[in-house]
Amino acid sequence: MSDTLWHKETEREFFRETLQRGVKPEQLFYRTSDHRYLAYWPKSYQGTKATLQSRNAFIGEFTERWVEHLLQPLADQIGAFAKRGVICSQFGLTKRSPADVAIVRKDQPTVDPEDFVLIVEVKMSIVWNWEYDPDQDRMLCIGDLTTHEGTPGLLRSDTVLKAIGKSLNIRISDAKSVAIPIFVFGNTPLSQSYHTKVDLLKKFGIVQGFFSLNPRPLDDPAQSSLYNLKRTPSEGFLRIDSVEELYHKLRNVLSDEREFFASMISKAKLGKIIERAYREPTDRQRAERFLQLLRETH
Repeated sequence: MSDTLWHKETEREFFRETLQRGVKPEQLFYRTSDHRYLAYWPKSYQGTKATLQSRNAFIGEFTERWVEHLLQPLADQIGAFAKRGVICSQFGLTKRSPADVAIVRKDQPTVDPEDFVLIVEVKMSIVWNWEYDPDQDRMLCIGDLTTHEGTPGLLRSDTVLKAIGKSLNIRISDAKSVAIPIFVFGNTPLSQSYHTKVDLLKKFGIVQGFFSLNPRPLDDPAQSSLYNLKRTPSEGFLRIDSVEELYHKLRNVLSDEREFFASMISKAKLGKIIERAYREPTDRQRAERFLQLLRETH
């Protein structure tokens, strides 16, 4: 299902699989005034328009399953499990709002904080526009994201804000979250208004990266750099171009011991903490002492 990254055939597979389960075309496609089934309203469409919400649940379930399968080989390499819908009450991950996908050390839906290896929020949508012909049972791609009126994936402001909010909630729910990497996986470029924000989120350690797993979102890659972004300056957003690149990026984060820390205290207190931590004999011990003293300050 996901031995490669996101591409057109992945979306065709989604529609085929979902229709074969008995889902009606009206739940997956817009119905035009001339009785066509379209994934999005084309920019040239002049007829009456409606809003389609029913597809969200189906694409959400499909993309989480897709990411779970994509990450399982990496999880296998470290003796862990890629799982959907992971629950951990200490992190505010409930049955109603679980981790979309996580790599965990136990093969069960409810785990303890120490069982997490990494957490992924999945924010993927249908990217291309599709026309479904029920008479011929045929799916035709009719344009990339520059040709339709939809705002898929990470191009939506509310999608990015929800991912930030959930990641921040995990970070502040329990002290044990400080060493767990959190990523947001999408399949579109990122809106330009969030370029600086996601770089700061990575810099401050709240989210370790917003990744697009769609190497070629445009049919003509030279058409628009805005919709074919590779990275932001500090790689808070990064377009992943191969499974190998994805695994390499994730392994680098997992192999490097890092901890999130945040505080707002007076410079005088901070100076005292630094002075006391500096008395330790090694860099690692100084770091550990600094973090310990910072947490004790609150």
